[in-house]
Amino acid sequence: MDDTGAEGGSLTGGVARVFAVIRALGAVQAEGGRVTELARAVGLTQATTHRQLAQLVAEGLVEQDERSKRYRLSLDFFALAAQAGNPGDLRTLARPALLRLCGSLGDTIFLLARSGFDAVCLDRAEGPFPIRSFTGDVGGRIALGVGQGALAILAFLPEAEREEVIRFNLARVREYGVYDEVYLRTEIERVRALGYAGRNTGLLEGMAGVAVPVLDREGRAVAALSVGTLSDRLNAERLPTVVALLQREAQALSPRLNPFDATLRRPAQSLASVPAGGLVRDAAPR
Repeated sequence: MDDTGAEGGSLTGGVARVFAVIRALGAVQAEGGRVTELARAVGLTQATTHRQLAQLVAEGLVEQDERSKRYRLSLDFFALAAQAGNPGDLRTLARPALLRLCGSLGDTIFLLARSGFDAVCLDRAEGPFPIRSFTGDVGGRIALGVGQGALAILAFLPEAEREEVIRFNLARVREYGVYDEVYLRTEIERVRALGYAGRNTGLLEGMAGVAVPVLDREGRAVAALSVGTLSDRLNAERLPTVVALLQREAQALSPRLNPFDATLRRPAQSLASVPAGGLVRDAAPR
């Protein structure tokens, strides 16, 4: 890239240089970058690169470590990126989908999100049939791997994360009396092959459910949409229709996720507006 005449260059050229420097910083965000390294990466002189960096520092989008003299993108930069993304959090984005699914299927719909080694119920749309669930009401949590929603999330985590969760949760899963490691791993492979979790384990008598993962832009499961209903309402004939509706909503939701949404890292934050009395952990669904 030729930066000759940079001072009098066009606005387009100036903007292009700024974004070239920003992209170069993004590539070395962990360790930071020196002026010489960044200049080499973007094809500008050191003087021009330094000038661009100084302007970005003045705007608060870049910071320089006083000791190492390396530059990094600042927290303000990422805050700005978050504002530019979808402003809605996961719960807000998913609410219309829950209402559509509840209206179409006539069953209770759950939104679960990963929280460490657990799945947390962020929201639910209540159907007409009385049901029980593993997570209970909004705010309830269950170990990843127990119940359809938590199993759908676990199955579609990256392999290394999935293995870590299995090792940590295996003892917790065994407490239900029907799960061992072989069974859990078999179920995970089955869910990955089918694209949904829908086997009735019998843990909740008379209850059945099916869930699909909600994937982020990297293909990692961050949440699940789940149906909780009576066993006789989720027969072999109806199951494909339920799965198709869930998958359609999940696939529409995935590209709208804001990667900076705090809910995806700390699901409990989205429950701040829920009355404390509405948080239930000892009920038994999806």
